[in-house]
Amino acid sequence: MATAPTIAPERSDQVIRKTYPNYKVIVLNDDFNTFQHVSECLMKYIPGMSGDRAWDLTNQVHYEGQAIVWVGPQEPAELYHQQLRRAGLTMAPLEAA
Repeated sequence: MATAPTIAPERSDQVIRKTYPNYKVIVLNDDFNTFQHVSECLMKYIPGMSGDRAWDLTNQVHYEGQAIVWVGPQEPAELYHQQLRRAGLTMAPLEAA
């Protein structure tokens, strides 16, 4: 009995690069951190955070309940999240952007 030849699929030399996902660091509103403390923490732990930007984000946290304070690769996102949490801020879990 004759069998059909096996046909291998064509190989592609194309490399498909997938980028790693970015992660969002989100601060949540709470009843015990002051505006001043939240703003100072953002300036201290988030690279390049200006005083004006920190204050805008602090207001967003207060009035909208949360603010995305940084977006980027997982490893630094984990670091900033941990530093802000240890400083007493209420943090949402890290989530992929």
